[in-house]
Amino acid sequence: MTDQQHAPLAPARHAHILAALERDGIVRVSQLTEELGVAPVTLRRDLQQLEEDGHLERVHGGAVSASAPSPAEPSSERTGGAIAVLVPSLAYYWPGVIRGMEEEARRRGLRLVLRGASYELQDERPVLERLVASDDVRGLIVAPNPDAAHAQDVVQWLHGSGLPTVFVERDAVVLPGREPVESVTTDHALGAVQAARHLTGLGHDRIGLILSRDSPTGRKIVKGWATACEELGLGPDDHFESLFPDRNGPGFTAAVNSAIDTALDAGVTGLLIHSDPEAMAFIDIALNRGLSVPEDLSVVAYDDEVAQLFTPALTAVSPPRAGVGAAAVDLVARRLADPSRPVHRVSLSPTLKVRESSAPAPTR
Repeated sequence: MTDQQHAPLAPARHAHILAALERDGIVRVSQLTEELGVAPVTLRRDLQQLEEDGHLERVHGGAVSASAPSPAEPSSERTGGAIAVLVPSLAYYWPGVIRGMEEEARRRGLRLVLRGASYELQDERPVLERLVASDDVRGLIVAPNPDAAHAQDVVQWLHGSGLPTVFVERDAVVLPGREPVESVTTDHALGAVQAARHLTGLGHDRIGLILSRDSPTGRKIVKGWATACEELGLGPDDHFESLFPDRNGPGFTAAVNSAIDTALDAGVTGLLIHSDPEAMAFIDIALNRGLSVPEDLSVVAYDDEVAQLFTPALTAVSPPRAGVGAAAVDLVARRLADPSRPVHRVSLSPTLKVRESSAPAPTR
């Protein structure tokens, strides 16, 4: 049987396209070809049908939401030039942010000069220096590693560059005066509150939080989780928190089993797990132990990158990735148009996507 015979039928393809469009605000034929394993001509027919049904608007190479401004329409604030972008990864989480940047930059007549660093890079200044070497670069969008040894030096370098700079998914200040810098962030603390409220609303009176790593996102989730537990009147015996090691490294399976044991011993029936891959691995190990999801344990994933593709489809906190990227470009463009405008620090709210992995708490 050929790969084409294994390809999803039209209704499934349409559902996948619309879900990706809702998540990212834009889809590309090249991306969908890889994800769905069908020919580009098939996907173009799908996009044409969905456009005729009023679900989207086709653009060169893909489609955007029907409610979005047509990218062919020029903005009244077109500035020209390039924006240099440095993010920690061009893989997980950040592609959705970048697609939002690309769409907004194109709408404003700007282009992006993009580089991916890593959380292991301790000094991002050499990368930034290469990025801004072009005379065409007029602004910067950066997500630096806040835990690196030279983190504050990077902030100072950015301030001294003289270029409008926006931090994306990072909070930062410029020393010594601690002047605020422009930033666009997701309110990840609110995301944790949304998840905790969802679980307790289903009757789970004992809940747990499991984080994949000590990241900037993770620290904000912990803060929101603590706020939620206090707001919901959960005492120390009614919740627990755990930190997973790298899922590709030694000790991950043992850590998952330990977390499951802790949950069962404490009577915990609802969990928030960051991020999607860790939630999926957790569920697989729980199922191997004879547990059921959501019958025995309800699971909410954090990130909603691939959560809907799992079985059962994961309830997930979904950050507005495309919105974050678009807002970052918007701040740079507005700063270029009016250098004297007040500093803006934009915080966008995530949403909770309820799916199959969460259900009412089991009867004790």
